[in-house]
Amino acid sequence: MDKTVLNLNLNHHLKTALAYFFIVSLLGLLLRLFFVVSLPGGFRFNYILHAHSHTALLGWVYLGLMTLVYKVFLKGSYQPKNYQRIFILTNISVLGMLCSFPFQGYALYSISFSTLYLIASYFFAGFIVKNIPEEYRYAPSWVLVKTGLFYLIFSSLGTWGIGPISAMFGTSSFWFKDALYFFLHFLYSGFFFMTLLGVLFHFLKQRGVVLSKKKFNSAYTHLNIGIVLSYFLSVLWNKPLAIFYFLAGLGAVYQIYGYFLIYRLVKPHLGLLKKEFKIFHYRILKTAVLLMGLRIFLQLLSVLPYIATLAFKFRDFIIGYLHMVFLGIVIPVLLIFLHQLKLLQLSKNAFLIFLIGVGITELMLFYRATAFWLGWPLIDLHLFNWLLLGFSALFPISIAWIILYHCKNNPFKSLK
Repeated sequence: MDKTVLNLNLNHHLKTALAYFFIVSLLGLLLRLFFVVSLPGGFRFNYILHAHSHTALLGWVYLGLMTLVYKVFLKGSYQPKNYQRIFILTNISVLGMLCSFPFQGYALYSISFSTLYLIASYFFAGFIVKNIPEEYRYAPSWVLVKTGLFYLIFSSLGTWGIGPISAMFGTSSFWFKDALYFFLHFLYSGFFFMTLLGVLFHFLKQRGVVLSKKKFNSAYTHLNIGIVLSYFLSVLWNKPLAIFYFLAGLGAVYQIYGYFLIYRLVKPHLGLLKKEFKIFHYRILKTAVLLMGLRIFLQLLSVLPYIATLAFKFRDFIIGYLHMVFLGIVIPVLLIFLHQLKLLQLSKNAFLIFLIGVGITELMLFYRATAFWLGWPLIDLHLFNWLLLGFSALFPISIAWIILYHCKNNPFKSLK
């Protein structure tokens, strides 16, 4: 096939994903607006929140990872039309969710489009597995990505349960929340992180690194046990039986050890990775690793009943944690990998503004939650919300800059 056409298609797909990224930032800004002004009655916070989260995870990050995986493993595929059809089906489902969630929350149309997304994700996973070139079949990079695809499918069990649970018990029941957390946990702890790890190992393979099979298998096994068992951390909020606390704690420990083994496997080759990436990007990747360490440490702490209750009592702890995972780890790494694979022309200044926005808003969220918890001094709450809104505006500004810079410096624009 003509690789020029393939590159052009992937560039178009990436622009679509980036467009969702910008829309997500605007929806996030709208959510902040709820706390500073009175919005018309047609705007409902929870409905906008559902649109924000679904478009972020299934529109921007998922499509970005689709493009990344295709570029890394199937760049020589002779079936681009099948991938194109899957991409279009996925976009129909995302646009449907984006247009239905703000007006009805979890209801007929939004659930229908969510179901369509699940079907599209199954097609995507099957397409990648079926067409993977022989040269990758036993490579650690592909093992990780294939496992990520398994978690993508596995996470959908939670989504399939949301419809019936909503009808029988309502969206405020603990069953609904447990099903939603099941979907979220295996989507980001499984699919997102495993896929990004797989791409990282691909960069090592490109540099000629041959990893110890025994050490990789050990890290892989511990990490997967940790991912599965750490789901139980998500159900501790409803104070379950003691066995669930034990399983959650065991999962947290396994996950810590699994990532430690991954780090020890990669550590001897950090010099090669430093040469692979720009120095600024390499520093951001190191920061993401530190944040990942903080994430799994916080997960371990949440096994304690007092900490688990505290986290769910003060909403900013949960929001801050989720934003740290997605805005501090997943999205920066995804952007850097897309740039490294020459899919995205990434402006350093725009990226820096985005990261500044992440840092400031994270500090504000965690400080406010801690202030409410410990009785620390806090400026006027209304003023605090205005400041949070103002700093959150850095996200759409920086993302628009990223998109415009990419379009202006698009290496394939001459092919249009």
